[in-house]
Amino acid sequence: METVTKQNTIKDKLIAEFDYSKNSFFGDLTLRSRAMESFAKQGIPSRKSEEYKYVNLGLILKGEFAFSSQHKISREQLVDTHILKNAIVIAIENGVLNLSNSELTNLPKGLQIIDITVASSNEIFQTHFSKYSDVDADPFVALNTALTNGGVFIHIAKGAIIEIPIHIIHISSVSENTIINPRNLIVVDGNANVTIIESFRNIDSKAKTFNNALTEIVIGENSIVDHYKIQDEKEFGFLLNTTHVNQNTKSVFTTETFTLSGSFVRNNLAIVLAGEHIESNLNGLYLTNENQVVDNHTLVDHRKPNCNSNELYKGIIEDKSSATFNGKIYVRKDAQKTNAFQSNKNILLSDDGTINTKPQLEIYADDVKCSHGTSTGKLDEEKVFYLRARGISEISAKKMLMHAFASEVVDTIKIVELRDFVEEKISKRFE
Repeated sequence: METVTKQNTIKDKLIAEFDYSKNSFFGDLTLRSRAMESFAKQGIPSRKSEEYKYVNLGLILKGEFAFSSQHKISREQLVDTHILKNAIVIAIENGVLNLSNSELTNLPKGLQIIDITVASSNEIFQTHFSKYSDVDADPFVALNTALTNGGVFIHIAKGAIIEIPIHIIHISSVSENTIINPRNLIVVDGNANVTIIESFRNIDSKAKTFNNALTEIVIGENSIVDHYKIQDEKEFGFLLNTTHVNQNTKSVFTTETFTLSGSFVRNNLAIVLAGEHIESNLNGLYLTNENQVVDNHTLVDHRKPNCNSNELYKGIIEDKSSATFNGKIYVRKDAQKTNAFQSNKNILLSDDGTINTKPQLEIYADDVKCSHGTSTGKLDEEKVFYLRARGISEISAKKMLMHAFASEVVDTIKIVELRDFVEEKISKRFE
């Protein structure tokens, strides 16, 4: 597909791309057209937008962009991105599912994996697709809904226990500045159990990839879902990652986000607790350096009584990098007996680093237990002195303290092999 070059703004270019390509897209063109109308109305958010005020998206999206890539990713490059030796691998390459590089033979009973471009005739897909991501709530949700041309639909049947983790590898390698819009829908029926890993990796690129990725996850009654995100986008990776989760009665959902690199990483995570006796756990760790920007926005929406949510995000910020944590807990009037806790802790390793943190509670019920807190500071010099007094060098002492700070999040990873992988990545960053 050719790069659009004769428009004045990136917004104009995106609208022109939709008009040019709309008849070749999969799925419901009416839904796509409505989404593009919403995007045209909202536009690219500026710093005047409360939700994006710490990010200069106009600068990030300045210049010419293509909207698909023919750059091929070799099997060797893909294997290098594997995290687990034993996993069901789904390769999303430059925003499009590559079945030949995926490992989908002999799938466990109750697991269905379909290219999203051919899933539109599936009844379960039709029931849930784009039902939880509101195109009017965020311009990038609207943009993804309008322009997506690849991704995967995963269905876990009622009662299925998927013992092997599912690893969705988002891998990018482009030869010119490119915007991609991968879209995933994951539906977990009742009494099921599954572990899903999403990793984001930019490799061998000399050009900018703006990855506007959107995943919807639907969790049935009494189901357990563990969800991990490993973000390692390198110098040319620009990731805007949106995840919308809808939980039903007595389900348990745990999500862990590890941001290890990338020029710009924005995470939008929204979880709706739509039934009673639900548990939601949100953990995150972000490590920033140089001029990197990491922006975490979370929303936990308690709609029914007797539910619990726990949230812990930690960050280590160095050089001239910046990080944002904006977390909101919303407790509706009917959500009595809610227990909701939120914490954000940060370490600043330089005087030039920036952290913006805004924990929020919005409560309309009167019988609840909710709390939130935030802290930002430097490494404890007394602890550094204590370790140095015992023969440990200053550099080693600081590494030990940073590892200890990060371990509260890392230790929540249930898969040993994945935990070792994250710890190794963190150790290399501290070196």
